[in-house]
Amino acid sequence: MVTIAFYNLENLFDTIDDPTTLDDDFTPKGEKRWTNNRYKKKVFKLTKTISEIGTHNTDEPPVLVGIAEVENENVVKDLVGNSNLENINYEYVHYDSPDERGIDTALIYNKDYFTVLYSEPIHVHIINTNGEVDNTRDILYVHGILNDEEVHVFVNHWPSKREGKISTDYKRIEAAKVLISYMAKIEEKYPNPNYIIMGDFNDSPKSDSIKTLMDTNKFYNPSEHLLTFEKGSASYKRKWSLFDQIIISHSFLNYKKGTHSFLEANIFDEHFLTEFDGKFKGTPFRTYVGRKYVGGYSDHFPVFIQLKYNE
Repeated sequence: MVTIAFYNLENLFDTIDDPTTLDDDFTPKGEKRWTNNRYKKKVFKLTKTISEIGTHNTDEPPVLVGIAEVENENVVKDLVGNSNLENINYEYVHYDSPDERGIDTALIYNKDYFTVLYSEPIHVHIINTNGEVDNTRDILYVHGILNDEEVHVFVNHWPSKREGKISTDYKRIEAAKVLISYMAKIEEKYPNPNYIIMGDFNDSPKSDSIKTLMDTNKFYNPSEHLLTFEKGSASYKRKWSLFDQIIISHSFLNYKKGTHSFLEANIFDEHFLTEFDGKFKGTPFRTYVGRKYVGGYSDHFPVFIQLKYNE
């Protein structure tokens, strides 16, 4: 059994000011007073979380972990080198994105189970309604071998709803179209490829952008069953959402020898990741609430799926 997870790490910035990005808040003298001590505490807490995802069914930590909101390669390197993960044979794939804040996606993988064959960032070209280019995150593509089976992994962090849902819907629909177009090229070379599409899509399973993917009739979205009035991966104004999802191709719904079969999808919302009391009890224990440092983990819970390898 293997666990595959996705985790939005909520602004994992280092403390160094990058003059080319909007990271000033996350510096020792910035608005967030982001110190090396706070950074190290956050890295420790995030890696403790990663090491425990899915271990209720298996003693092994996740084989693949897609992550979002990492500033650069150095912070990813600090994650895999932390004491909580250093004994796991983790490596990573990361590329700098054009995002104006400097945040990227990455894939952490266990080399004992997964071999990278090829990787590249997929640019999502979006023009705002005012005619300006929207520098959003690239989609990370990684082609690899999971156990003995080839898989095509995409790590996403689609444009946010910060400017309003309706006014930004087209951006996330465009990201879905970019993904579909890229897959069409894969399918010219690989018949019936195994897809794992994970990320913070900034949209719910029933949104138009996710429907754009699902209308291709190639995928199963086990995440859509996880959202309830009392459960989700993030909470805003005490309303749950499930922007964090892992979508798989129908090829994982079989039991053929030498392939992987889908077993389970869930949200990793253990008690230690939550607010313990107050009006936000049970919601993600985040690092900041506004400008106030509270020292938590992230404003998102990780999501994960588990696959069985058919020997």
